[in-house]
Amino acid sequence: MGRHHADEVHDGGVHEHDRGLSYDLPVLARRRMIRLMAGASLVPLVGCTSQDGTPASPSASSAKGSASSSASSAECATIPDETAGPFPGDGSNGVNVLKESGVVRSDITSSFGDSAGGTAEGVPLTVTLTVVDAASGCGTPKEGAAVYIWHCDRAGDYSLYSEGVTDENWLRGVQEADGSGQVTFRSIFPGCYAGRWPHIHFEVYSSLTDATAATSITSTSQLAFPKDVCDTVYATDGYDESVRNLSSLSLETDGIFSDGYGRQLAAMKGSTAEGYTATLTVPV
Repeated sequence: MGRHHADEVHDGGVHEHDRGLSYDLPVLARRRMIRLMAGASLVPLVGCTSQDGTPASPSASSAKGSASSSASSAECATIPDETAGPFPGDGSNGVNVLKESGVVRSDITSSFGDSAGGTAEGVPLTVTLTVVDAASGCGTPKEGAAVYIWHCDRAGDYSLYSEGVTDENWLRGVQEADGSGQVTFRSIFPGCYAGRWPHIHFEVYSSLTDATAATSITSTSQLAFPKDVCDTVYATDGYDESVRNLSSLSLETDGIFSDGYGRQLAAMKGSTAEGYTATLTVPV
């Protein structure tokens, strides 16, 4: 599977995390073409998610059996392939954290190994991804698969890369999927930096061995957060920059999620006082 990386420039705290829509156009064009091709055989859809993330209208003339089959097929589409961004830390753009002892962990709030040993501050967040087999109708968990996730800190900086946190490797970790296909990480809610909607990057591997060797990636994608939760979190201490950055963004105009975010939008529960949980099913 092809990998796409964008550039970022740090200058006085301003982030430019990608080269613009034209750089990511091959990825976006591929996804739109897949949707167009699939549409010919999957229309009409019932109970599905539209391209803008809202429920699609059911067709009154559709037979129940046909509609159910079409909806099931749409829901079982693989997770959209996205750019890994400029700071994956998987060896494809400089440093490789995946081969370091200690990267396999569920709590990713602190740095590990020979890094500075700091801890990222912010509203607590627990992320649970359920990896399933799309080819079997999304009903079969991918037990033994491995997921590597990474995201920016409260200030919008990425460990290992951003100025001031190059000695840290917090907010990065790998987990092996259990019998239910689930991996769970304890982290903090990421900030919103200029030009990108709040998100978490993740890579899926066939096995833990592949993940810790940084080889044979099955899927690369991103998780998006709902606006109402972002607004609530960013009203707390430490997220001041995120309030300003989010005000000029939307899911519909984001360079990654603008062509459809329904299958990448996390389901959220919780509060700023108790922390949040984010869940997402990841068909591969």
